[in-house]
Amino acid sequence: MRTIHVKTASASYPVHVGSNILPHLASHLRKLTPKTSSRIFVLTSPQIWALWGRQLASAFPKEHLPTVLFLPVGEQYKRLSNVERLAIELSQAGADRSSLLVAFGGGIIGDLGGFLAAIFMRGIPYVQVPTTLLAQVDSSVGGKTGVNLTTGKNLIGSFHHPLAVFADVETLETLPQRELRAGLFESIKSGIIRDPKLFRFLEQNHESILAGEPAALQRVVSASVAMKAEVVGIDERESGLRMILNFGHTLGHAIEAVTGYKKLLHGEAIAWGMLAAVRVSRSRHLLPEKDAARMEQLIYAYGPLPHFRARIPDLLDAAGRDKKNRAGARRFVLTSGIGNAVVVEDVTEAELISALESILREAVR
Repeated sequence: MRTIHVKTASASYPVHVGSNILPHLASHLRKLTPKTSSRIFVLTSPQIWALWGRQLASAFPKEHLPTVLFLPVGEQYKRLSNVERLAIELSQAGADRSSLLVAFGGGIIGDLGGFLAAIFMRGIPYVQVPTTLLAQVDSSVGGKTGVNLTTGKNLIGSFHHPLAVFADVETLETLPQRELRAGLFESIKSGIIRDPKLFRFLEQNHESILAGEPAALQRVVSASVAMKAEVVGIDERESGLRMILNFGHTLGHAIEAVTGYKKLLHGEAIAWGMLAAVRVSRSRHLLPEKDAARMEQLIYAYGPLPHFRARIPDLLDAAGRDKKNRAGARRFVLTSGIGNAVVVEDVTEAELISALESILREAVR
């Protein structure tokens, strides 16, 4: 098991990446809770609990089994109404400020669970136990929590760091191939914006990675987390450097919104968004042709990308509501080469339309 430490201005915690973590989770959690009487609550989905619940529960003595709360699978359930429902369930079950919430599942569970922990009784501690690759490499680390509005993703939320993250790569064994690929697009993002070694590893080992070999996946997860931990440590609240983590996300989120969060997985939408960002970077002569070709080839190597249809005005409107925008200025993350990202405020509508036209020609085939 490898441990990466996240250190920010307001929090410090470990991210443990390895195999065979779930059967020992109870002992890890008890080290984090100061009181032996602290109640443990697990927020998960029915599907994850059916696959891995027995293994997690077996780590606890029968007299101290955690209380399990459920959230259905799907972006449509990542809403304030479910936060209120789960808060009521916590209250009825006797949760207090010493209780520990375990977010056990994918990114939706982690985001909503972290937000629930942030606001229940004005804040209780929580732990992330991500079970999807996307959550392991990205959303479980960094302290961002939130829920969706009908107008966009994660528009209500808070920064609330976990006490620890436990990423057991064995849980990826039951992950559908499409979801594995979707998570890998976030690791490709990590390589493009800041980690050329990870980029090369993804290039040279895509067969073993896509085959789900634990050693290869552990390296991908560890490298992705280490990159994000470094960035978050420098810029906790996304006032500067942390914005580079949104490479591909401005248009990716717009694609998700316009397609009703039903057509593409998050990572797939981000892949299309990265292709658009690469093309804007290349058209500006910011990105060398050789690097642009390698980036596009790597994205396609972890495909296929699902097709979708969307109107450009709708995509532009959705992108205009991006959380990175400030005082009317559209902030956009571009790349100047493998391992380098830049945040700009002068991307024109014409540039975005050209990039969107380019990807839509491929997306509607």
